[in-house]
Amino acid sequence: MYTRYLSAKIEKKIGSGKAVVIIGPRQVGKTTLIEKILKTRDYLLLDGDDPKTRTLLTEPNTEEIRVILGKHKFIFIDEAQRIDRIGLTMKIITDRFKEVQLFASGSSSFDLSNKINESLTGRKWEYQLFPISWEEFENHHGYLFAEQQLENRLLYGFYPDVLNNPGEEISILRNLVNSYLYKDILSYSGISKPEVLDKLVQALALQLGNEVNYSELAQMVDVDRNTISKYISILEKGYIIFKLGSFSRNLRNEIKTNKKIYFYDNGIRNMIIGNFNPIKLRMDKGALWENFLIAERIKQIEYKQSLARVYFWRTKQQQEVDFVEDNNGKIYGFEFKWNKRRNSRLPKTFLESYQAESKIIDHSNFREFVVIN
Repeated sequence: MYTRYLSAKIEKKIGSGKAVVIIGPRQVGKTTLIEKILKTRDYLLLDGDDPKTRTLLTEPNTEEIRVILGKHKFIFIDEAQRIDRIGLTMKIITDRFKEVQLFASGSSSFDLSNKINESLTGRKWEYQLFPISWEEFENHHGYLFAEQQLENRLLYGFYPDVLNNPGEEISILRNLVNSYLYKDILSYSGISKPEVLDKLVQALALQLGNEVNYSELAQMVDVDRNTISKYISILEKGYIIFKLGSFSRNLRNEIKTNKKIYFYDNGIRNMIIGNFNPIKLRMDKGALWENFLIAERIKQIEYKQSLARVYFWRTKQQQEVDFVEDNNGKIYGFEFKWNKRRNSRLPKTFLESYQAESKIIDHSNFREFVVIN
């Protein structure tokens, strides 16, 4: 079992008088994480996937909640987004039962954040959990094994089931995509055209690391631009993709409005396009490397609670920086190379305009980028 970085942080919040809420995609280990924290404690598990539990926890009054909780001091509501008006129920537990430590998990940000934010303002610690991070992977297996596994991780990603079942990666990823990407997202979001979602996801997967144009995507998928924008937002809330905006402050010829879209997990992306060919045979190895690095950095920024804001940079003359961080006003530019090149450097225009620090990230030094100390 992988030790999750958030485990120690959450332990420190026990007894704080606030609920602990963990959100993230299905199958990344949210339930496992909370149950590991509670394994030595007597706790009550309330499963939001169970119809009886949903009925019990939908708008109960204080006395009904008292009966449900009994003498338990630790309460875990799993898949809380499945329960109507769960935010109000959690508010009553947090306000009226001070001796109770409440935990809740949710498999997406579609409903849970909306349902609890207003009711639990000032009453919760909220964390996002992602697939296993490189830091967690290397801490578990050691440097040598992790190094030997790097290309496999670029292909198959970091979902716990994938890591725990070598040799069955493709079948596990197929199940993940079929059950989560389509069934869950379609059921939570009310999408009326699943075939459009399918085409859009494939188009985004094939454009990995490139700037995306919503109007071009709309033509490609044969819907209007607003539908593309709505579906991309749904994919973000479902923890399938995330966006990088373009960095622009000073220069007239900078690209100011375009977006790049990346996937939280390489394995999910590769399953969508149905390609698990070895890295040395792939035309998209540079894009896979870039996606891996940026996704790992996003995990680190979230887990370590960094204030860094992230972008890419490009000018109309095609000068480009793969990844830009603005951290407390200091600008850092990063260029990603799968193979080390002697004379690689960032554009002089960018470095001088922003007094930016620069770094080329390749196979030899990527650990300093994917782990924030």
